[in-house]
Amino acid sequence: MKETKHHYRNVFKSDHLGSADLEGFIEDKIQLVFTIKEVKQEFGVRVAGKKGDFNIAYFKEGIKPLVLNVTNSKQIQIFAGGSPFVENWKDIIVELYIDEKVKAVTGGTTQGVRIRPIQPRISKPIFTETNFERAKNAGATIEKIKERYEISVEVEQKYNEYVTA
Repeated sequence: MKETKHHYRNVFKSDHLGSADLEGFIEDKIQLVFTIKEVKQEFGVRVAGKKGDFNIAYFKEGIKPLVLNVTNSKQIQIFAGGSPFVENWKDIIVELYIDEKVKAVTGGTTQGVRIRPIQPRISKPIFTETNFERAKNAGATIEKIKERYEISVEVEQKYNEYVTA
């Protein structure tokens, strides 16, 4: 039986993405590449116990939103063709990482979530028969599968037969 371990930062629950979340993804071998669905300017929002105005990135993958600092905002601006307008920061693929040397407000350093300066090029993985059982159990339709995978006409037909059998 696998022992369940608890990261010390889990008790500091946050509604926003932090380095502890990324550490969990890394432990679960989840690739840290995500697609920004949209960025919103939100005013009077509580982040890390403080109320303020923030640019917040929401992801298509359904992970927690990321509060954008200046460094990450500048990187997204580059990926958005130089546009400084958050309304143009949509459908942007980013790779996140943990930076161990982020300057803290207190003057020291801390961990922080950063966007890699090289934008990843993503090609969808290929949907194969080995994915059938998991996809069926999740109630995945062909349309949902095509959002995340490349699927051949033959495999699509086989999957439809598998689901209806």
